[in-house]
Amino acid sequence: MFLTLTTTGTPDRPATDLGFLLHKHPDKAQAFSTSFGTAHVLYPEAEEQRCTAALLLEVDAVALVRRGKGKGRGGAPDAALAQYVNDRPYAASSLLAVALSNVFSSAMRGVCKSRPERAAEPLPLRVGIPALPARGGPDLVRRLFEPLGWTVTVEPVPLDTEFPEWGDSRYVRLELESTARTLAEVLRHLYVLLPVLDDAKHYWVAPDEVDKLLRAGEGWLPGHPEQKLITSRYLSRRWSLTREAMDRLELLRLAETDDSDVEEIDNAVAAEAEQEEKPTPLAVQRREAILTALRDNSAARVLDLGCGEGHLVRELLKEPRFTEIVGVDVSVRALTIASRRLKLDRMGERQAARVQLFQGSLAYTDKRLGGYDAAVLSEVIEHLDLPRLPALEYAVFGSARPRTVVVTTPNVEYNVRWETLPAGHVRHRDHRFEWTREEFRTWAGTVAERHGYAVEFRPVGPDDPEVGPPTQLALFTLTTTATEKEAKAA
Repeated sequence: MFLTLTTTGTPDRPATDLGFLLHKHPDKAQAFSTSFGTAHVLYPEAEEQRCTAALLLEVDAVALVRRGKGKGRGGAPDAALAQYVNDRPYAASSLLAVALSNVFSSAMRGVCKSRPERAAEPLPLRVGIPALPARGGPDLVRRLFEPLGWTVTVEPVPLDTEFPEWGDSRYVRLELESTARTLAEVLRHLYVLLPVLDDAKHYWVAPDEVDKLLRAGEGWLPGHPEQKLITSRYLSRRWSLTREAMDRLELLRLAETDDSDVEEIDNAVAAEAEQEEKPTPLAVQRREAILTALRDNSAARVLDLGCGEGHLVRELLKEPRFTEIVGVDVSVRALTIASRRLKLDRMGERQAARVQLFQGSLAYTDKRLGGYDAAVLSEVIEHLDLPRLPALEYAVFGSARPRTVVVTTPNVEYNVRWETLPAGHVRHRDHRFEWTREEFRTWAGTVAERHGYAVEFRPVGPDDPEVGPPTQLALFTLTTTATEKEAKAA
């Protein structure tokens, strides 16, 4: 994936000032790591009269799949060859737009302390993109760029030069030339219009994409003749977001026409109206769901297995109903942090008698874990390799056998709702897997049947009608039949 920016200069305004504007020195080849590959910035030519900066993006299509253990944006495993063999490494797309934003962030904002006057003035610039997906063909490319003052040279790429009768592909070679745009404006045009032409994004489009669009489109999008098409495609044709963006663009247009502030135009809501409350963090919702499950089952003596830094233990200590709380983790460092967080060294004698922390591995049976009312495995199982899950299963359900077990784990189907999570990635680099709702229910049902538990499932977080909740919770309860058998055996 390749893009070039070329400018010309004079002795008093050398072309190599492009290096200052981009904050990338022409004498260096630099590499920047991204979540989907490596972005290289280099200068094929850097003279006083002419300077070219190139952005080369190496997309690791295989790693995008493998890091997610076969889970794509749709959440289900897919062994199709198309996951590995596609146009991602070669054709300009939203991947390139994100790389532009990350690598040239200061230039896109028009910030240059070394040459502030150059950053604010138009430059003679030429943009070259050898492979650009264009759903709509050369005509759409011209309709998008020409109203912005660009001279557009666009050439369709044939499917196969040896078989011209097959026609053209959906890709074009593009050259743009202008002397009336600042570098920041050029980068913002590309940031918006590259994914618009591709008509696709590699990540889920969330509500804050509207803000991104309006920031990048400031000064040119409100008056663009293809504003509606640009807005709809940039927001992945999400109707509600497109409507919101169009309404806000209309306010900007009206404000500009009246030479007023947007706030003066948009006076339908009183200034003293309450602001929308911030959503409760998922981690907080998860802990509250766990506490509710423990209360529902009248648990008093609770194990927090894989307690980490002690967040849940701290919440349990706030409620007197939990008379004994044990935090277990394999990490000594995590237990040290938990001890400091809980202030165990300064805790009163009665409170300190309710809690203890100790090191232990959930892959082995441990007699210290027996006899408790409930055990919690919150965001734990996904950190284990799948072959080790049976050992954990036996240690908790077969050996410790608390009356109640609460298990939470991410719902991979919901990952498409995380805008910042690239396709093919799990939520945390240490996650060995993330399950769909069906996979989690199958595992939990098998465990319950094998060890004499009943199981019910509860959503944690917003329960999306299409992809479910972000976190899934299974509540295991030891059956009366199993309890009676154990009593007779004893």
